[in-house]
Amino acid sequence: MLGLHDFARGVLRDTRTGRNRLHTLVGLLRQSVFGRLAGYEDVNDADRLARDPVMRQVVGGRAIDTHAASESQMGRFETEVLATTDNRAVLADLPGHWIDRVHATVPPKWITLDMDSSVSPTHGAQEGTAWNGHFGCMCYHPLFVFNQFGHLERCALRPGNVHSAEGWEEVLKPVIARYAGRHLMRFFRADAAFAIPELYEMLEAER
Repeated sequence: MLGLHDFARGVLRDTRTGRNRLHTLVGLLRQSVFGRLAGYEDVNDADRLARDPVMRQVVGGRAIDTHAASESQMGRFETEVLATTDNRAVLADLPGHWIDRVHATVPPKWITLDMDSSVSPTHGAQEGTAWNGHFGCMCYHPLFVFNQFGHLERCALRPGNVHSAEGWEEVLKPVIARYAGRHLMRFFRADAAFAIPELYEMLEAER
């Protein structure tokens, strides 16, 4: 067992006090992750999922004999606890730490980093939403780095009207730094939007 969520317990900061600690921090994280894996994209269905026997086992602790987190509890967890500056930084680093745990058991001979932007349509007045002429919708324009196994290395949520390569340094450089010094071949792949001299120079310096 890789213990990926247990690892998160050691690095995420729990800012809750008093009665707000009905469920553990890692239990709430599991409910957030596994709820989305089951197709529930937000917390609106949390009250119904809280009674689901499988979700109660996923959350663990008191939830096994009672119920998992409610809609209001999940809302506070995602918009207050996870949204702190420290926890946002931890969440940005978590995928890389999890990938390192996988690679520790099955080391790859090479790594290919694939960088690209995507579209996340919005349907309200969320902060940062904007019209994107290329995608033809109101949206966010997130930036992703995946490896050749399809594992997410790092990402950033960006306003909908930014250029495809906007903020590439903050997303790519920490990933490059993680692989520095390892005995494996490293490759980078991206489309023409990332044909930036500074990016080329950074990659050449890492050879």
